[in-house]
Amino acid sequence: MQLDPALLEHWMNEYYFDTEIDIGSSGVQNFSFAELRNLLQLTHEEIDAVVFQDSATFGDQYLRAAIAERWGDGNPDQVMVTHGSSEAIYLIMNALVQPDDEIIVLDPCYQQLFSIAESLKCRLKRWRLRFNKKFRPDITELESLLSAQTRAVVVNFPHNPTGVSISAEEQKELINVIDKVGAYLIWDAAFGDITYVKAPLPYPNLQYERSISMGTLSKSFGLPGLRVGWMLGPPDLLDRCAQLRDYITLHLSPLTELIALRVIRNADTLLNLRLTEAGQNLRTLEKWVTEHQSIVKWAPPDGGVCTLPQLSSVSDVEVFCRRLARTYSVLLVPGTCFNCPEHVRLGFGSSPKILNEGLTRLSAALRGAA
Repeated sequence: MQLDPALLEHWMNEYYFDTEIDIGSSGVQNFSFAELRNLLQLTHEEIDAVVFQDSATFGDQYLRAAIAERWGDGNPDQVMVTHGSSEAIYLIMNALVQPDDEIIVLDPCYQQLFSIAESLKCRLKRWRLRFNKKFRPDITELESLLSAQTRAVVVNFPHNPTGVSISAEEQKELINVIDKVGAYLIWDAAFGDITYVKAPLPYPNLQYERSISMGTLSKSFGLPGLRVGWMLGPPDLLDRCAQLRDYITLHLSPLTELIALRVIRNADTLLNLRLTEAGQNLRTLEKWVTEHQSIVKWAPPDGGVCTLPQLSSVSDVEVFCRRLARTYSVLLVPGTCFNCPEHVRLGFGSSPKILNEGLTRLSAALRGAA
């Protein structure tokens, strides 16, 4: 198994910790532990009572039940708790696909959603999201890509990095066309709880038995450092994932699971705070794009807190983003990390103050590039 370098992670490792202003990340503003304890009414006594023993391979039973109740059909046997959604992706791909399997992936896409399958010698077909169509997914085009050899279709809606999503009706259509060939649907819902116009989409497990859904506390909940994710899927597939996990991470920390359980039981408290900030920031970003419409083109996001604008005055986005980091101390992600070399990923999940300062510095850098 020979994995390609993770382009996005390499970029973040190089600049995330060495810049003052982050307008490149794809998650909401992070919570501190003090904020969490206050919001969740988590006491010192509860924390002190944690014993650092082994946890269950599939995750704490109460945490699995809370996940199943919120995102599934209430059955915890369909839930496995993971170290972020990144572990879920790794386990699913290794448990589900074999060499020469046909896999359909969105393009652009978060690299881990296809690179692992590619390293396993799968044959990739790319379902292209086109900027001239506002990145809207064309399900008719997907249907033309499907075949009797298709093992799985991999999607993430709302989408990273564009922020585009689909309607509930389109989700049903998506499931129907996949069902015709008997393929699996791998559904990454990392950004699923942050939407602006329509309600969050349900996990497809509620409609389609050959689906595997993933979630995380990293993106919509502002807890990337907690490293908690989950997957909902058929129990037999989860069993295969557990066999793989026995050789790598084994289980989560009991302390992490305690915090995650309280977060999910109080999910709306955290989400409502960050959704309000995200909506305010999106309005700020819309105003900024309008003011720069001669050199900045975009497709407004349906959900999540990132978008993939095109900078028409920039000839080399990677050079520009490096200069932005080194000269202006601003993190922005070049579209080369997503096979979109004319674009950048712009994240607007930070505090309003940070976003405004980041956009001000970005404007100055664009004037310099022009």
